[in-house]
Formats: sequence, structure tokens, C-alpha cells
Amino acid sequence: MFTGIISAKGDIDRLDETSGDWRLRIATGKLDLADVQIGDSISVSGCCLTVVQLHEHGFSADVSRETMRCTTLGELKPGAAVNLEKAMRADDRFGGHIVSGHVDGIGQLENSSSEGQSLRLEFAAPAALSRYIAVKGSICIDGTSLTVNKVAGRLFTVNIIPHTQEETIISGYSPGQKVNLEVDLIARYLERMLSASDKQESAALNRKFLERHGFFTD
Repeated sequence: MFTGIISAKGDIDRLDETSGDWRLRIATGKLDLADVQIGDSISVSGCCLTVVQLHEHGFSADVSRETMRCTTLGELKPGAAVNLEKAMRADDRFGGHIVSGHVDGIGQLENSSSEGQSLRLEFAAPAALSRYIAVKGSICIDGTSLTVNKVAGRLFTVNIIPHTQEETIISGYSPGQKVNLEVDLIARYLERMLSASDKQESAALNRKFLERHGFFTD
């Protein structure tokens, strides 16, 4: 589990094909690897990867062809910058929102403009994900926890403050940039509860349930 608060920027050191899958070697920049062990999870631009080797200035992770197809990892070349976050501990401060590291889809940057010292970025999400994106809700973009400011169909807008521009790879985006998206996990579970079948009507979270428990009054 992650929080979407990026710890460091790294880059892809090398990509090697191994038995039909891929092994990524990632240079981790200022990320402290002193407490990282083989088998630990690290988010690489929003993708939860398992450490299989540790190096002096980075680590290696195996990536399936499915993950390469369904995320932007398949488009990265050696030297490409990535966001990095180690999995959170149970006693960590929770600074962002609940992030699983399981990418839901690939979005694209449509427009970028300055707004004071911030960047105002407009992204297009896949149609199947747009229903999970809400104004003032959370969205994870390349592993970064961000607040949605505006939604219009498949388009949504976020503002990037100077600190986030400096500490993540977002400042290097230009229109057309593909990004990994993970929607709010709570929204997915809420949809599942609301879509309960007739046989589960008594347990469904719907208007009748809310009325029965006093959330609506005449």
C-alpha cells in the first residue's frame, strides 16, 4: 500500500527481456534503500513492483508483459524519469490517499498552462474510468496523489504546486504525455455496494438503505 507522496525521482537504467517477461533496473536517485529488502514493494510511476535485486544505487524488478501493455512502463526507454515511493509502514504518517499501486488505465495530458506559480494540467481519462473521478476527489497520476479541481466528461483538471513540480516528474510533461492512472479505491468499493443484485437488496447501499437508517427525512 502507498500514499501517493513521492519520495524521489529515479530513472530507467536498463530493460532486459527475460523468459518472455522484462526485468527493469531502476536508478533510484535520493531514495534511501537502507531499509529495503528483496521482496519489498516500490511504486514506480504508480506501478507496484517487487524488488528482486538490490544494487548500490538502485534495484531491479521483474515486470510481466501484461503490466507492460496495461501501463506506461511498456513505453519507457533507458534514461526515462520515473516517480518512486516505498510501500508505507503501518506507523507511517498518511499524507496522501489510499493507493494500491495497481494501475486502472492510461490517461493523456491534453493541455498545460501556468496559474500563478502552479501548473494547471488537463488530462483525458479512459471512458470506463471517468465515472470514478469527482471534483475535490483524489486521483493518482504516475504514482502522485492529486486533488481533482474540475471534471467535464472524460476530461479532468489538477493544479500542481511548485513543490510537487520539483519533487516529481510532472514538470516534464507536455501535451500528449501518457500517464498511469489509479482512481480512488473507495469509489470502486462504493460502486460495487451500490450495484448489489436484487437478492442482495437488504445489504445494498442505496436510497432505501439510507432511508431505513435515518439519512433521509420527509
